[in-house]
This record gives sequence, C-alpha cells and structure tokens, in this order.
Amino acid sequence: MSSSTIRPRVARGPALLLLALGLLLALGLLLALAACGPSGTAAKATAAGSSRAPDAVEPLPVEPVPQLPATIASVDGRQVTVTSAERIVPLNGSLAELVFSLGLGPKVVARDVSTTFQQAAALPVITQAHDVSAEGVLSLHPTVVLADRTTGPAEAIAQIRAAGVPLLVLDDAKRLADVGPRIDTVAAALGVPDAGRQLKERTAQRIDEAKAAVPTAGRHPKVAFLYLRGSASVYLLGGPASGAGSLIEAVGGEDAGTAAGLSGDFTPLTSEALVKAAPDAILVMSKGLDSVGGVDGLLKLPGVAQTPAGLDRRIVSIEDGQLLSYGPRTPQVLREIAAQLYPTDAK
Repeated sequence: MSSSTIRPRVARGPALLLLALGLLLALGLLLALAACGPSGTAAKATAAGSSRAPDAVEPLPVEPVPQLPATIASVDGRQVTVTSAERIVPLNGSLAELVFSLGLGPKVVARDVSTTFQQAAALPVITQAHDVSAEGVLSLHPTVVLADRTTGPAEAIAQIRAAGVPLLVLDDAKRLADVGPRIDTVAAALGVPDAGRQLKERTAQRIDEAKAAVPTAGRHPKVAFLYLRGSASVYLLGGPASGAGSLIEAVGGEDAGTAAGLSGDFTPLTSEALVKAAPDAILVMSKGLDSVGGVDGLLKLPGVAQTPAGLDRRIVSIEDGQLLSYGPRTPQVLREIAAQLYPTDAK
C-alpha cells in the first residue's frame, strides 16, 4: 500500500489518529520503563558485585630516559653491566609489571605467559608453559633480560648469558616488604633510579591506603591459600612460604596453613590437612578456580566442603597474573581481597 493511499484515511479520521498516537505513546512509555527496570537493576548489581579493575598497569606519567651504563649485583653472584635499555625482556609477569609501571613499556620486546595485562598483550611470548625459550629470547636481540630465582630452565639462562646478553637475576618477591627493594633494583638496572623512587613512593602510599581501608574491626578470619590446577590434578595447600601469607595478614586475616603448623611453601591438599587448618575463607587464583569447575567444583575437593569456608561458600578469587606479583598493582590486589573477604562492608 502506497503512502498516498494512507494519507487520505488519516485526514478523514482525526479520532483514529489521536487514538493511534495515544497507543504509540503508551507503548513507548512501557518500553522505556522496561529498559530502565531490569537492565538498569542488573547493571547496578553487576557494578556493586564486582571489585575488579581492568587487567592493566598504570605507568608513571612521563617516560624516563635511561642513564646507562649501570652495574648491578645479580643474586646468583654475578655483577651485571647494562649498557642499553632499548630492548628489554622481562621473563615473568611481576618483572614486566615493574618495567611497564616505570614507563618503559615501549622498550619491552617480549613477554612470558604470566604477563597478562593489557599493555603487553600484543608482545610475542617467549616461554613454553613456564619454561623460557632461549632461542625465542635471542631471536629478538634483547639488550637486557630480567629474571628471578624461579625462572628456568637453568640451561636457557646460561645460553642467553653465553650469547653476551646482560641478564640480571632478582630475589623472588614473597612479602609486601619485598616490593620497594624490587622496584629499586629494576629501576637501577635500567638506568632510571629517579623513576624508581617515584614508583616506590607511589606504591607504598597506595599499599598503606589499601590496608587502612580494610574493615577488620573485631575479625581475624583464617584464610587458606589453595593452588589449583585441575587439568593436571594438582591441589596444594599453601604454607608460610607460599607467598600469600603477607597479603592475608595485610587485610586482617591469618594464614590458615601457617596456623596449622605447615612448613615450606605448599603441601598436597588432603581432607586431614584442610580440616586441621579450618579456614574461614579460601583464597585461590581465578584460573585455578576455573580449572576445577568453579566454586561447586572446589567444594568437591577433599575436605573443602567440611570447612567453615566451604560451608559458607566463602571463596576469594584473584587473577593469576596479579595475586602474587608483589609490585605496583599489589594495592589493587589488597582491595580486591578485602572486598571479597568482607563483602557486607563493601561500599
């Protein structure tokens, strides 16, 4: 039917026109209310229930200019002289986070699988699982490589050094107290000590603010750190050297593994060990939780459902690349742990 056929009918029926307009207005109002109702409520619920910030680092506002050469003591007993920071390869996510936060991200030419933040996503990966590929590293012609004691295999580290590439090994970071010295060492090695001081001060201030905001009054929950890899049937309970204890204490909790008398970093998860630890909450990495089928799958592991944490389904999940990084994003980690550990106090 053409528009010319419609117009005469509208002209001859003003009452019908008014009725039609009224119906259209009513329909529009109903659609608007429907749009504002459920979806608006869902949006608010999503915002209130999520404390996670984007997986990204915050560089210093000005990219520093490296002043090199610099000679730094490596923890494996060597003196390492860095003459150029034009092509940097950090061999784990924690070190990559530091380099990017210092403002030197544009000079990073590769990443490992644990470097998951947004700014590094397009970089080539030079690890297979968590093992470094020396050939992959050397193919990118790095001018400096950063590693820590957990980086391996040893043969790959030796091969990179044999090629004449300066490679600095740092101590592993497992406590909040390690953050400042780690920033100092990386900044000094890359010839940007002033930027290192700025980043260290900013990070320390934010850690203090995050700790001060934790609503711990009258409560000291026992928190068990579980390392989970369901695809490999690896289920471990963290002890005093797991690296999570310092974070748990900073948010007003008590490390359940340490309280239960465990030694070292991890012990195989058993019903007896977990029931003895009796955690009020369980801390996990997000991919680990996914690997066992989420919270429902976690409750099927030995002893979990019998703990106060299992009975209350009180599970704290933090992104793998952030939880134990002990660097500039640690304040964010503390805020996320606190928000999930004390959800009724979240603002």
